[in-house]
Amino acid sequence: MSATRFSKLTQYMQDQQFTAMAVNAGPTLTYLTGLHFHLMERPVVMVFSLDHEPTIILPELELAKVDHLHFPARVYAYTENPAIWTATFGDALKGLGLSGQKVGVEPRQLRLLEYEYLRSACGDAQLVDGSAIFSALRAKKDAEEISCMRQAVKIAEDALTATLTRVAIGTTEKEIAGELFLQLISHGSDISLPFSPIVAAGPNGANPHSQPSDRPLVAGDLLIVDWGASYGSYVSDLTRTFAVGEIDPLAEKIHKTVQQANAAGRAAGRPGVPCAEVDLATRRVIDEAGFGRNFTHRTGHGIGMECHEDPYIRGDNQQLLEVGMAYTVEPGIYLAGINGVRIEDDVVVTAGGAESLSTMNREIRVIG
Repeated sequence: MSATRFSKLTQYMQDQQFTAMAVNAGPTLTYLTGLHFHLMERPVVMVFSLDHEPTIILPELELAKVDHLHFPARVYAYTENPAIWTATFGDALKGLGLSGQKVGVEPRQLRLLEYEYLRSACGDAQLVDGSAIFSALRAKKDAEEISCMRQAVKIAEDALTATLTRVAIGTTEKEIAGELFLQLISHGSDISLPFSPIVAAGPNGANPHSQPSDRPLVAGDLLIVDWGASYGSYVSDLTRTFAVGEIDPLAEKIHKTVQQANAAGRAAGRPGVPCAEVDLATRRVIDEAGFGRNFTHRTGHGIGMECHEDPYIRGDNQQLLEVGMAYTVEPGIYLAGINGVRIEDDVVVTAGGAESLSTMNREIRVIG
């Protein structure tokens, strides 16, 4: 797998005249190498150059991770003394011929910590945004990646199904979130979830990114649950909205509207369609129902190794969808001080359209 991905990376670098790409701990490094590192106070950086084997700089305590690499690499390890780290970076990169050359980095991932060590070691190299290359590498998923995402979706759906059996009027948002976390792990999710579950009831549901609170569920609430699982380094991100006991006609109306908008968004995706058209498809339904000003965010975002990645499903994005791209469709309506609704699915672009990896019922379900 790495050989294929290295080959694509090399081609993109040649096409865009990059001499090297520097990647620090995170999903792209894992994507290219299979290595897992977390961001910490000790920097980990791998440099991919056109004319040399990959070079990795890492702390000595992480050396065991590169003992059995399945590709050749130049390994430079440093001790716990930060005073020598600059020298280690310098030794690692001095033979790569980077002076005066263009070196791509990942702005959303690279911290000032790694940037400063690279800056000192690269001389007068240009450290520039390489996002277009990283996006081109990761945006189109292969069959193995989609299989992992499909499993992450199944784990998430099974976990929420189990959680809902323990939810009733009087259960707090925090209690639901805690139970959901346990169910995600017990159903097979990796320990590192893509994000902490969002559980928001009644007025709290009007905040798209509400944090679970001690508020108990009361009859008439709409309950939003936004959650996901991780499997094989790939993630899911889903949302369903439930009725707590009997709800009023307005709550029923906004749920039905969002359900129809979600269906329109899922149906709009296919190869060659701009991301903006998928956003328009959901927004048109909500606008026509009179709730346009209450739909306050984009329709969705790409998903894969990260919960949010390219492509972004928003009204100004003319990027064309391609086979293998995966993204969310998550329209919502938020009525301040009253209730909120969001329904979210993970879809992947196929030759004939877009397949929803998530199948959990989108109809209103009464709990409590």
